[in-house]
Amino acid sequence: MTKRQGRQKKGYLGHRTHGRGNCKNRRGSGNRGGHGMAGICKHKGTWAAKYAPGYFGKTGFVRPNPEATVSVTHLYDINQKALGNKLEKKAGKYHFDFEGKVLATGKVTVPLVIRASAWSKNVEKKLTETGGQISKLEPAKAPAA
Repeated sequence: MTKRQGRQKKGYLGHRTHGRGNCKNRRGSGNRGGHGMAGICKHKGTWAAKYAPGYFGKTGFVRPNPEATVSVTHLYDINQKALGNKLEKKAGKYHFDFEGKVLATGKVTVPLVIRASAWSKNVEKKLTETGGQISKLEPAKAPAA
């Protein structure tokens, strides 16, 4: 299939190099000083100073010891699991184990027995009002090798 001819650049007809100087200047990337950011520390330094002023140097810092994250759940979520029969029930109370912190957001409508790593002080009040309790969950130890 034949290829359609592109539109002629009428502004450069009759001008041998089409505004690019010597006809050898269009060969390769050497004429423009390299590809991309090549020469940014050398011959393109003035360009960098004007158009990329933040290119050199470092900014900010990285925390050397990031804080450990703690998984969190709310009393509302635990109560909804109990109402949906997704928790184990023993002696009329729903049991829930959680390795993390329990927060006191939401109402408790059923007696809950919760074992958790940590909890807020209002959790104890809400659980005792409905006949539940909360106790410390000991982390699982790795088996000795």
